[in-house]
Amino acid sequence: MTVQVNVHEAKTQLSRLIEAVLAGEQVTIARAGKPVVDLVIHHADIVCFGVDGWSQRSVDPAIFDGTDDDIQQLFLGV
Repeated sequence: MTVQVNVHEAKTQLSRLIEAVLAGEQVTIARAGKPVVDLVIHHADIVCFGVDGWSQRSVDPAIFDGTDDDIQQLFLGV
């Protein structure tokens, strides 16, 4: 069910409108009878470190041990 309210009503009834959205209703705020914005539930961003699907893969740590002489020369000049 979609509920449409004007800006003035939205300002005075914001808490009730938030509860309606959390309960699954769609709320649209209108200006002069024309819809301008919808209230929606905020979804936090999910941060993924690494690559999905690689959690079951094993990595040989010997590959990453030590420094590469060519890289040291290029970046550090040593």
